[in-house]
Order: sequence, then structure tokens, then C-alpha cells
Amino acid sequence: YQRRVHGRTESLQLTAHNPPVAIMSFSVNTTHAGDGKNFGAGKRVSVHYTGTLANGTQFDSSRGRGAFEFEVGSGQVIPCWEKAVAQMSVGQRAKVTCPPEMAYGAGGMGPIPGNATLTFDVELLKTL
Repeated sequence: YQRRVHGRTESLQLTAHNPPVAIMSFSVNTTHAGDGKNFGAGKRVSVHYTGTLANGTQFDSSRGRGAFEFEVGSGQVIPCWEKAVAQMSVGQRAKVTCPPEMAYGAGGMGPIPGNATLTFDVELLKTL
């Protein structure tokens, strides 16, 4: 196996001991801009969200039942949310895509199957 990295070619022989590993990252794609003021960990926030699986099936939503509140950086939500919401500003609405390793992993949870990539429509309503 060969690949080009920063203008040079790297070679790697794949064996059972060093199979290729895909490292995924979360993404935040803004659909509506916020006030532009970011904040750090320790801030309590109020959000609306709708979560869907890769096939479009909705598995959860705060819309219609009330905003969801949590403290950023406290471990109350999946790692993808911790990082994504910390990048957002009040009033911002974004499509947040979470790879399995930053969501519920191989085990899944409730209606979310194992190794699922999740997409959330997140709106940061306010900081508390």
C-alpha cells in the first residue's frame, strides 16, 4: 500500500497486525449564522436539536417538547456534541455530523444501532 503525504510517498505493508484504520472527524456546517461570540467549557447552554441516522430516520428531537440544556465540557453529552457546540455561537444553527467513535460506538444506544454515523440539526438558543 502506498500513499502520498505532503509531497512524499509512504509505503505500508498491510498485515493482520497493522490493518488500515479510517479516522473520522465530526463536522459542523452552519445553516444559520449566530452572534459570532464563542465560549469555552463550563458554560451551560440551551439547544434545540433533531437527530437522524444515515438513512434519514429520526431517532430523537427536542423540538415540540422543549429545549435541552447541558454544561459544555462536563461529559453530559456525546463527545461530538461537546466539541461541536463549543464552536457554535448563540443563534447559530448547524448540521453536525458525528462519527460512531464520537457518538455511541459499536454498542449503539436505544434506537441507535452500533457503529452509526449520526447527523444532528442543532440550534444554540442561549447560554445560561
